Amino acid sequence: MGVSRIRLNIDRLVLNGLQPLEAKALTGALQAHLRQVLLDQTNREQWARPHRTPVLKLGRMPLEAGAGGAGKLGGQLGEAIGRGLKP
Repeated sequence: MGVSRIRLNIDRLVLNGLQPLEAKALTGALQAHLRQVLLDQTNREQWARPHRTPVLKLGRMPLEAGAGGAGKLGGQLGEAIGRGLKP
């Protein structure tokens, strides 16, 4: 059975303490990495049935200074969320 659509809802993303450019870099990197994770054909079979993951505890992730550090953190978040979404 093939998966034709995966729907991911993030209800809220709170980025306190980040400058606007840093917030934009973080959200852009997060979206890009989540897109890669969700398009990975090897994982799609595992997600063929509906399931909910209400909370993911990702642990500590350092935030380096500047937009580059925020982008790096966004990528790490996307990868960690991808690992946590697997049933």
